[in-house]
Amino acid sequence: MQKHKSNIIFNRTIEEDKMTETDEAFRQMMEGYGLTTAQIFYYRPDARHLLAEFVWQFYDIHPKFPRLWNFLEFWNTSIEGPINSVVIAHARLIRPSEWRVIDKEFLLH
Repeated sequence: MQKHKSNIIFNRTIEEDKMTETDEAFRQMMEGYGLTTAQIFYYRPDARHLLAEFVWQFYDIHPKFPRLWNFLEFWNTSIEGPINSVVIAHARLIRPSEWRVIDKEFLLH
């Protein structure tokens, strides 16, 4: 049965869409994707002597960063401001737990 929202027919509820997005993000994290942030410094098209900054953030795979490279290729072919430099930070969001030994044990009722 289809559900009607805002005069548009949806086959799924908003909650189901959010769950699908969450499931996709979790699947990507299990496959080794991590949160990649690129700080891109570029020369302004209207004032080539001034640098500006753009921050790009997406899930990507370390160390090849295919999504970031695709974005930078798009930038070079479609955006007038030439890139000066790119600083990349990457963090895997799912990784082995960090354990440490403790020498105390506390019991609660």
